[in-house]
Formats: sequence, C-alpha cells, structure tokens
Amino acid sequence: MAKIHRPRRGSLAFSPRKRAKSEVPRIRSWTIEEEKARMAGFAGYKAGMTHIIMIDNRPKSLTEGMEISVPVTVVEVPPMNVAALRVYQKYNGGLRPAGEAWAEDLSLDLARALTAPKSKRGLSLDDLQGELEGLSDVRLLAHTNPRQLTGVPKKKPDLMEMAVAGGSLEERFNYARSILGRQLSVSNVFSQGDLLDVSAVTKGKGTQGPVKRWGIMLQKRKHARTGKLRHVGNLGPWNPARVMWTVPQLGQMGYQQRTEFNKRLLLMGTDGMEINPDGGFPGYGLVRGDYVLIKGSLPGPIKRLIRMRKAVRAGEDMSRVPEILHICKDSKQGL
Repeated sequence: MAKIHRPRRGSLAFSPRKRAKSEVPRIRSWTIEEEKARMAGFAGYKAGMTHIIMIDNRPKSLTEGMEISVPVTVVEVPPMNVAALRVYQKYNGGLRPAGEAWAEDLSLDLARALTAPKSKRGLSLDDLQGELEGLSDVRLLAHTNPRQLTGVPKKKPDLMEMAVAGGSLEERFNYARSILGRQLSVSNVFSQGDLLDVSAVTKGKGTQGPVKRWGIMLQKRKHARTGKLRHVGNLGPWNPARVMWTVPQLGQMGYQQRTEFNKRLLLMGTDGMEINPDGGFPGYGLVRGDYVLIKGSLPGPIKRLIRMRKAVRAGEDMSRVPEILHICKDSKQGL
C-alpha cells in the first residue's frame, strides 16, 4: 500500500504567531550603498486605495508601452522631525549604542511619547565627533507628526530609529549633524520610481480556529455528530507524550509585523486634493498634505503606520520614472 503523503497546511515561516509588541515596525537591515549620505527610510499613515492609468514601462512585459490599470495604495507622509543622533560601536559580534545627542528644540508633542532628559540630553556633538575612530555606525531618531494629519485622530508621535546611508562614516555623521532638529519631507529621502520595502503591522483578527488560521481540511461528515467538524484530526503520536509546536491549533491571528519587498513608488505629491476621491477615503477622510502612491496593496488597516526603506534586494531592476496618465477620483464610499 502506498504511503499517504501531502504537504502540511499553513507555513511555519512566521511562527510563533503572536501579537506584535508595538505598532511601530522594527527594521533590522538597511541599504547603505548610496552615492551621498541621506536618511535611509521614512514613515507615513495608510489612507486607502485607488487605481491609476499608466504606461507600462516594465522591460519584456507583454504590455510594454501600453496603457494599463494599476491598483495603488495612498500613504499620507507628513514631514518627520529628526530628534536625536545615535552612534554605535562594535561589541561581541554585533553593535551597541555608544552615545547619542538630542536636538535643542524638540517638538512639544514628543513629550507624549517619551520623557527626554532636560538637564543634559545625552552627549554633545563635538564629543561624539571626537570618538568617530572607535565607532561603527550612525543612526537617527526621528518621529512622525500625526497632528498634521486629517484622518488619524492621534497626537502622540511615533518615534523610530532610521539608518543613515551612503558615504563614509564621517560623511554620514556630518549629514546627521546637519539635519539634527530639522524636518525632512519624503522627497528628501526617496525619488519617484524607487523600489521600496514596506513594513507594517497587519490587521488583527483575534483568536481563530485551525481551519481559518492554518487552512487545514474540514473533518468528514461522520465526525459532525461529535461536534468536531473544524478541529485538527490528530495532535501527534503517543511518544513523545507532548504536542509539538508544528501542530496547527487555534490561537492569535493577525496583528503581526509583515514586510513586503520591491514595491514601486509611482507618485509623490504635496497637495492631497490631487488624488482625493469624491467624499474622501472610507474610514480616513481627505488627504490634505504630502502623499505617496505605492503600487499594489500594503499590510495593515486604514490609519496604520507604514515604514518604508530603499529595497534591500532590488536586483538589476533600476528606478524607472512612471508615466501616469490618469488618477481615479471616483467615490469609494459605497464599496
């Protein structure tokens, strides 16, 4: 008799499937090969989706040079404040903070997120610059300005760490020093046509059973009499006398950090009225400030924080500025 075999239901790649610790995604790697120093990432808030008509500029595509309809996600990206400069040194095979310097004039809203030292905000910039020989990396502490948004009812900014890409360590430090305490817009970081990696926390779905959570099969009809139609059939062997972690069971579903790679930045703008549909975006409202259009869908619900970085594995797919012919502004309130 042949051995019955089938692939397992559900991927174990993201285990354990538990709730994210924070709605601010954590980025562990950055693209640092750049011509000149710049901040390596940016953040915004998801407003909704629409579609555009553009000329397909993908080489060797079946529709190359033709007009195509592309779904896009609208992300509102108000300017970010650079609050502090942090330096790292090598330690035990990794990195550890070696010091930080805070800006003199901090945003009043930042006090809602943390308590910054009043007497002495870290070290001075001159002290850090004198220790550059023993340092390994320079990064920035930047925060969003949700008060400038119309669709996100919050005042507490989201503070996050951003890498500085490009140039030598001294050039990155001088760049970080020059923008300390300033506001940066998304145009200072990205260009139209760039490939981005987008990280966000997905929509939470609470506790779900194994059928919805892992995609296992329903039990046969005779098992319906026992009331176990949507249960896992077997929890494992008698020995070892324990349930393995690979067995699909019920538990938390959603509200987990996910990263989508190589998302094309199709358009950047400063006036949200150029892309607002009639009646605004459902659940968000009108976009009034800076915005970006990113090809395809993004993780998370409306109003979720979205972090973006330059693509770390873009390959040979270079930046190509898209030719956009039309942006759909039809009402989406009935969808």
